Amino acid sequence: MEKALQTMIDNMPEKTGKSLEQWKSILSNKAFAKHSEGVNFLKKEHGVTHGFANTIVTLSKEENNTSEDLVSNQYKGKESLFPIYEKILATVKAFGTDVTITPKKTSVSVIRKRQFVLIKPATKTRIDLGLKLPEKPTTDRLGNSGPFGTMCTHRVQITSIDDVDDELIGWMKEAYTKAE
Repeated sequence: MEKALQTMIDNMPEKTGKSLEQWKSILSNKAFAKHSEGVNFLKKEHGVTHGFANTIVTLSKEENNTSEDLVSNQYKGKESLFPIYEKILATVKAFGTDVTITPKKTSVSVIRKRQFVLIKPATKTRIDLGLKLPEKPTTDRLGNSGPFGTMCTHRVQITSIDDVDDELIGWMKEAYTKAE
């Protein structure tokens, strides 16, 4: 992933007419409520292709926060959920050396070759854990993806560290296996 991203950044001046730093400067004066608004702005106003526009907007936001900042901001006012997050993270990291943890503004993606788990502090008392388990039937506990839409196929609502039990760990391991 890193190599492909670097190639895109290297090709940006030739393909878009500006370097990443120049694009970041243009976007620094804008305040878009949504990621898609920034992408659409670059496409419509500057004729940038979708792939480059998406990359530019993503990278212009990322510099504002470190991964640690992104995670700590997610748990502000929800500190009681942080031990649950840490237990989930330790569990998925133990699956293999090919697990990548990618914090975003409101969630943390856990990726192998594809995202297989999404961790989102949904309320002050609940983490929503998204799982990518195609064709697996839903149950009372392993619900449909809900607000995650197509990013995940299922969602488990976690309110206690005890909810990170053998059953949940099994589902996360299954999602990891399917993400090769």
